[in-house]
Amino acid sequence: MLQRLTAYLLIVSLVSANFSRFFIYAGFELNRNYIATKLCENRNKPQLHCNGKCYFMKKVKQAEEKQNTEDRQAQKNLFQEANYNQPAKVKFYSVLLSVTKVPNFRIQLPQQAATIFQPPRLA
Repeated sequence: MLQRLTAYLLIVSLVSANFSRFFIYAGFELNRNYIATKLCENRNKPQLHCNGKCYFMKKVKQAEEKQNTEDRQAQKNLFQEANYNQPAKVKFYSVLLSVTKVPNFRIQLPQQAATIFQPPRLA
């Protein structure tokens, strides 16, 4: 039960991260009239025919910037410095490959043809 819940949670988080633009677009389409009348920067200039597209583009740009900053922060968190204080011991081997003789056992095939068993014929 806990594994299934964890799997669903991971799937939802991956989908939401990858489809953030889709969610922004869906929210824009669902609330297009409200955005055009209340939130649009060009609502007082109907000749531009903006209809809230400026608000939509601003939200998309904010989402991209947020994702970029999260990516940079994640890369900063992955960077680690490692200090190793012990001297490295290097060994040089004089023989890297050794050749061993393998006995050659060949299978001897019979030299003469043996009679092949044939079942009895009827009639």
